[in-house]
Amino acid sequence: MSRSGQNSHMTTVHDFVARSIDGRSVPLANFKGRVLLVVNTASACGFTPQFAGLEQLHQAYGPKGLAVIGFPCNQFGSQDPGSNEEISQFCQMNYGVSFPMMEKVAVNGPGADPLFQWLRTEAPGLLGSKSIKWNFTKFLVGKDGAVIRRYAPQDAPSALNGDIEKALAA
Repeated sequence: MSRSGQNSHMTTVHDFVARSIDGRSVPLANFKGRVLLVVNTASACGFTPQFAGLEQLHQAYGPKGLAVIGFPCNQFGSQDPGSNEEISQFCQMNYGVSFPMMEKVAVNGPGADPLFQWLRTEAPGLLGSKSIKWNFTKFLVGKDGAVIRRYAPQDAPSALNGDIEKALAA
């Protein structure tokens, strides 16, 4: 979970701290100068096969400066009920996930992780909606830590190639 205080003082993604799936503190400032793709994930969702596409993005663009970061979430149809350890094993075993996975978070509601509160405000969804509608909503963040774009769950990771390439070239 992000633990950097009130999100009203947050100006970039680099102001947040997440917790890795194995419990370590991860200051997102560690990713300064890299393009981020922040995704709320789930292990038992119709979109779960997107883990393979996210891993492909990580393999193709990681060496060029992209960091894919997954945040498991159980808020949509209870599709990620497992422990952080079970989620980590599932992602590695079934999809070969090697990109960073964080601890399970809430992305909506009063208990929403401050990072996702900020992302939702910075990049509202369709018709200005601030809530996240489902698993595998994706946020592309530039090297400067500012949100570039929000993508819907049904947007396949491969559809983001052009935007990722532009962000890496910026």
